[in-house]
Amino acid sequence: MKLSVVILNYKVPYHLMLCLDSVERAIKNLDAEIIVIDNNSQDESVAWVKRYFPNVICIENSNNSGFSKGNNLGIKQAKGTYICLLNPDTVVGENCFVNALANAEKNEDLGALGVRLISGTGEYLKESKRQVPTPRVALEKMMGYDKNYYHPLHFAKNGKVQVLVGAFMLMRKDRYWEVGGLDEDYFMYGEDIDLSYKFLKKGYQNYYLGSERVIHFKGESTVKDKKYRERFFGAMHLFYKKHFKEKKLGLIKPGLKLLESLYALKTQQRNKPQNLKQILCIETEAEHNRAILKQVDLPLHLADKKLILKKDFYASLIIVEAKALAYEEIIYIIQKQKAKQNRFRLIPSNFNFALGSDSSFTQGEIIKF
Repeated sequence: MKLSVVILNYKVPYHLMLCLDSVERAIKNLDAEIIVIDNNSQDESVAWVKRYFPNVICIENSNNSGFSKGNNLGIKQAKGTYICLLNPDTVVGENCFVNALANAEKNEDLGALGVRLISGTGEYLKESKRQVPTPRVALEKMMGYDKNYYHPLHFAKNGKVQVLVGAFMLMRKDRYWEVGGLDEDYFMYGEDIDLSYKFLKKGYQNYYLGSERVIHFKGESTVKDKKYRERFFGAMHLFYKKHFKEKKLGLIKPGLKLLESLYALKTQQRNKPQNLKQILCIETEAEHNRAILKQVDLPLHLADKKLILKKDFYASLIIVEAKALAYEEIIYIIQKQKAKQNRFRLIPSNFNFALGSDSSFTQGEIIKF
């Protein structure tokens, strides 16, 4: 088998359905499998996978064992030569895996391959390619000089990078285990940095495929609260403890504490979106339009359903339906219609809900009908 797509799920059943809908299209012409590991969500997730995606291998974990342990559990059962770690709050285009595999096979020294991630509002996510956060680079980032951290090489499309994000990481399975896989000392966060760094230390190279775009709603499984901050910054401290000598870490621990405090302040001060001015329904069925209008408590004008790709829909709710459009077209629309206050909702094939995410600080927005 060529590819195993491994998705760890925890309490995001709606996002998981959208993700699986896109992944099934993307592996249609590949010798591939999809493995979902559910970390004891205790919601509709498992039942919906079995009902709507019977060909997906579903592993029910008896507890929430964290990101690393959960993914390793699935990868142990994977049959593919290549594996792709994929977040459940992502949307891939129909040619995503075909193009990623073709690029991976060109590079004999491949460690991991990542793609250009965009948010639910079409913004480029800078963590798509990063430097190893050495103590020096980390301190620069803490002081606001994050250019070296997020932009190790100044390229928009394809090239070599040091660190990739775990929302999408394509790797050879044998090399994944050769470097030890995801370190299970990390419960959540930091394990992707650790894995990227282990590939580099083994002499492999990580690659960024910026020509391939994937939506990452970002943070749908996690509320950005105090517990989240403690886990995230605790993971970074663990990374430094594992990979760098103690004498180099003098300012790291207090620096991380300061950064954690600043991050808490940032989440409290985030701006609320402006009121919507109109709805643009692109290729959606009439009953969906009516259902959505009933649930949005604003005097909105329903725009024509024709596809108009201009940046003149400001403070609008733009709704697209996967039943009528390819996911690659949807991703293109979100990027093309990107504007400060535009919001997007996606309707997966054969489902009666629309979802999106307007901020990385929330768990996303869902319209049921």
